[in-house]
Amino acid sequence: MSFAFTEEQIQQISHILGAEARHYGNHYRIEIKGESPERQVALEIYPAIAMGEAEGSLVSVFTPNANLQMQHCSGMVVSELMGEVTFFAEAGGKVSGLIIEKEGACSLYSNVDRGMLSGDFTKLGPEVMLSGIALSLTELMLDEDEEEAGDAPDA
Repeated sequence: MSFAFTEEQIQQISHILGAEARHYGNHYRIEIKGESPERQVALEIYPAIAMGEAEGSLVSVFTPNANLQMQHCSGMVVSELMGEVTFFAEAGGKVSGLIIEKEGACSLYSNVDRGMLSGDFTKLGPEVMLSGIALSLTELMLDEDEEEAGDAPDA
């Protein structure tokens, strides 16, 4: 397992989303309520949990109409200015992102080609442009992970 949420990160997420993080044994739960009843999101973060034979970080989102889950979350980007947290995972050159907003909205972008994060967004079709823009914030974090992996000694 390469990434596990720390207590400090959980508190940072709680602060950005403006809701208390409650600890329940192996996970944290943050309930976000926007101005309208449709804008309710429950966010659950499992810093380290078994998923098959591997252990990793799990992020689950429950809304009145959907359940979303990101297994093997590899990091997060917080934006106080935008009032949102972007959780991301990368596998095989594809990036997935789960964005939770302070006002109770959430978005999921899955299996986005990593090259779209730094490309010319104007050359993309409108159907896929938003995913590249939304996940472009994760690119710096992904690059840091690659550099750290390159610096690590071979096993």
